[in-house]
Amino acid sequence: MTHVVEVPALSVGFVLLHRFTLLPFAAFVDCLRLAADEGDRSRQLRCHWTFMTRDGQAALSSCGAAITPCEAFRDPLEFDYIVVIGGVQDQRERTDTSALGYLREAQAAQVPLVGLCTGAFALIQAGVMAGRRCCVSWYHHAELVRRFPGVEPVADRLFIDEGDLLTCAGGAASADLAAYLVERHLGKAWAMKSLHIMLLDEARPGHHPQPQPVVFGKIEDRLVRRAIALLEQHLGEAVSMEALAGRVGTSRRNLERRFRETLGVSPQKFARDLRLHYGQWLLHYTGSSVTEIAELCGFADAAHFSRHFRSAFGVSPSAMRKRAGEPGSVQVDPFFLHIEGRPVL
Repeated sequence: MTHVVEVPALSVGFVLLHRFTLLPFAAFVDCLRLAADEGDRSRQLRCHWTFMTRDGQAALSSCGAAITPCEAFRDPLEFDYIVVIGGVQDQRERTDTSALGYLREAQAAQVPLVGLCTGAFALIQAGVMAGRRCCVSWYHHAELVRRFPGVEPVADRLFIDEGDLLTCAGGAASADLAAYLVERHLGKAWAMKSLHIMLLDEARPGHHPQPQPVVFGKIEDRLVRRAIALLEQHLGEAVSMEALAGRVGTSRRNLERRFRETLGVSPQKFARDLRLHYGQWLLHYTGSSVTEIAELCGFADAAHFSRHFRSAFGVSPSAMRKRAGEPGSVQVDPFFLHIEGRPVL
């Protein structure tokens, strides 16, 4: 009797870049693992996965954990998807030209590409995303806009599926995307099995909104919440109140009234305070010049930024930076405004 070897219904090749982020990788591959076999036995039956690096050596994650065994890049046609997982965006790190070349090879072979977390940055660098939308975490939105102005970033949803290119904001949303693909290839029951073992109720759809924790605090008014979410996604520009009101489907007058009723300030002041807090964080944790930070925060020039900064914090941006470098200096929370009935500086 001839023994028939079952061909996996879903085969995924992982490209692990240097200092890749561990959670998106673990969430995605564990969803595959749990769908691949009965119970928790982890045999690669219905799903198959391969970890790859340019030289087949272990892949170092951003938290210091290493993944092994890895293989050198294999023929893209062996996989249904090539998933690239990026890591810490430090431009001093050397670019993995071999990995970028492999992504181009996969695209030429018409193998769908998946960018998890900052893996989307690698897809852009590989030149495979020209004219395409790119799903990115709200946290990396400003960085992507600054580095790749020709790309259309989307930071208000979990993932985007454009057939040959899928991009995901990363984090726990990687489990949602993996479940989406498991359901496509194996069926909903296998996707739900994985999620339930991972203690997740169900897969969130790609259009599900990203949480926007730049502003902490409960805000009851839905219109104000939507306006704040838009402001958080555009920290690098001074959004006009007319444009903001139009985006949330109301008039400028009503928007201003709702902000004052909910937060005690105008939307103009709230938006400026938010950008100033972003500038404060950049002064503490980046080497960007005051002029560069003024631009990143959407101010017309360094003088304009410095004037408002001094008014808000009582010191100039340069003095704030000097103070940040002193021993025992107070750390700045990257989440900028904590609301308890109204914004506070």
